[in-house]
Amino acid sequence: MRRYLIVMVKEPRPGRVKTRLGRDIGMVAAAWWFRHQVARLLRQVDDPRWQVVIAVSPDHAGLKSRVWPAHLPRVAQGPGDLGDRMGRLLRGMPPGPVCIIGADIPGVTPAHIAQAFKALGRNDAVFGPAMDGGYWLVGLKRARGIPATLFEGVRWSTSDALSDTIKSLPGARIALVERLHDVDTAKDLKPSR
Repeated sequence: MRRYLIVMVKEPRPGRVKTRLGRDIGMVAAAWWFRHQVARLLRQVDDPRWQVVIAVSPDHAGLKSRVWPAHLPRVAQGPGDLGDRMGRLLRGMPPGPVCIIGADIPGVTPAHIAQAFKALGRNDAVFGPAMDGGYWLVGLKRARGIPATLFEGVRWSTSDALSDTIKSLPGARIALVERLHDVDTAKDLKPSR
């Protein structure tokens, strides 16, 4: 079965993307950082072992955008909170394992993605924890139906996002892969030692 890696992106418009970072470094600089970060990430994770799909927001502008590589397929994220959008993406892909990542994780490599897909061989779900209590990757084997409870009650953008999401998958075999950091503020742009 084909493996799918979905990268969630927003159009890199000042004031519409990375606004917490923008409060620290300016909205134009934050949009510029995001655009270049996504371009680098997409080059990095485009790998023959899986099909990369870009999930765009806003839907209409993102589907027509010339910012993102034309050779990669795109899907609209659609409305709702992060859980609504990720749930729709996980349910809407063709059969096979699916991993979703955010675009603001500078440290992601193909080895990280391969490790996540490998973990799905023995598990129902996989998460890549983030330093802040959230996660940079969620993946599902999708051998059985996706639970209706997935992402229910998750407190997004809090230190409880990962634990809440795991609770929304009762009885699932869950694996964790390497912990990485995402970029939310200017402090996150400096590599930690």
